[in-house]
Amino acid sequence: MTTQTLGRSVGVVSLALATVLGNGLAHAQPPGPPPPFDATTRSAAVASAATAFRNRYVSPEVGERAAAAIEAALKNGDYDALAQPQAFAEKLTADLRAVTNNDQHVQVLGPGSAPPQTARSEGGVARADRLAGKIGYLDIVSLGAPPLFNPALDRAMAALKDTTALIVDARDLQGGTTAGVSYLVSYFIKSEKPVHLSDIVSRNPGTDTYRTQEFWSLPTPFSYSGKVYVLTSGRTLSAGESFAYDLQARKLATFVGETTAGGANAAGIVPLAPGLVLMLSGGRTQHAITGTNWEGVGVKPDVVAPAADALKVALERLGQKPATGEIDALSEARLFAPRSTPQPGAEAAVRRMSEENARGEPNYDLMSPEMAQATRAQIDGLKKIFSDFGPIKSVKFVEVGPTGTDSYEVEYTNGTAIWQILLGPDGKTVMAGVRPAPPKPAASPPVAPK
Repeated sequence: MTTQTLGRSVGVVSLALATVLGNGLAHAQPPGPPPPFDATTRSAAVASAATAFRNRYVSPEVGERAAAAIEAALKNGDYDALAQPQAFAEKLTADLRAVTNNDQHVQVLGPGSAPPQTARSEGGVARADRLAGKIGYLDIVSLGAPPLFNPALDRAMAALKDTTALIVDARDLQGGTTAGVSYLVSYFIKSEKPVHLSDIVSRNPGTDTYRTQEFWSLPTPFSYSGKVYVLTSGRTLSAGESFAYDLQARKLATFVGETTAGGANAAGIVPLAPGLVLMLSGGRTQHAITGTNWEGVGVKPDVVAPAADALKVALERLGQKPATGEIDALSEARLFAPRSTPQPGAEAAVRRMSEENARGEPNYDLMSPEMAQATRAQIDGLKKIFSDFGPIKSVKFVEVGPTGTDSYEVEYTNGTAIWQILLGPDGKTVMAGVRPAPPKPAASPPVAPK
């Protein structure tokens, strides 16, 4: 099974219950130590990756060449010395990108692949501020799944509604969903009727044929009426570029900063081996106005400036005289900050779902339709995983995670897991995930007295 998403994965998370959490999706795994990473595992991973490229890569010809390249590398012994999964993942990624013209949506992810979070956010919305001159500032670092992203964006935009100009900081905006792109763009489209934004043209697996999924503007509480500036950098990627590209094609904003990264494909996730998953491009974006996309070329700014100076330059274009480009120094009022307290009912949901899955009897009425569908598809595996964990001994709230889900440490009889969970306004579970907790450092041996 693959999940289409625009964006770079944030790393391998052993998700048991969700379709998309943040930007990544991986298979669940039972408690206990991982199997050894040996020649058999590497061979199986290469075979799985080759099959996936032949059957799913957006270009059948390139997919065949990529598959043949890594099969030849395996035969030549190029992977023999790679005894650690992360080193193998990096080498396999490099070999695949060499054939796919540096497709940035091609990536093999192993343990430890997750990059550091650039900012804490709620569904990807990091902050909103009021600056001098009735100028608003909105910092978005990802375009998360709608249950996370849309409510957070609505809160931020409501606080910014009366500003005369809005600066959207997309310099660290990378991964996300196409639905998130559509919702963000919709705030800047002044039309009572739905507007066709873009299509995802995806390859039908195992064939040379394609299917098309259309994306349209969505209802938002209001349409923003002020001037719009968008800050970009070489880090702005994929879903972030999709947002920028659409506004630029419709002449709805002025862009300040650097040319973006140039990744326009839609990524899917395929398990390769225990601890390893593959991101590959199963589709491409096709814009409704231009008929093309930004793959390999990026989105070029209207006003070129180093990314670090982009906010200062944008404010100067708006008639201000800022002494700095640092938002903390420029902010007159913080209007939005990510949620920091746990959702009521989340701990009870973690306990209930653990017990239900161990019995193989989830209560689908207490899930969103999408969550229920994902759970039904995985119920046999979930029953084994949670029965292996055993009964719950304790549940401890850890934090609101970097993307806005509640994080809990759950100690079971046979292991400890980290849960991430989000409830909707109706109290139903809309997103949930679980992964084995990292091992705690061993206690230092006592020092004998001299």
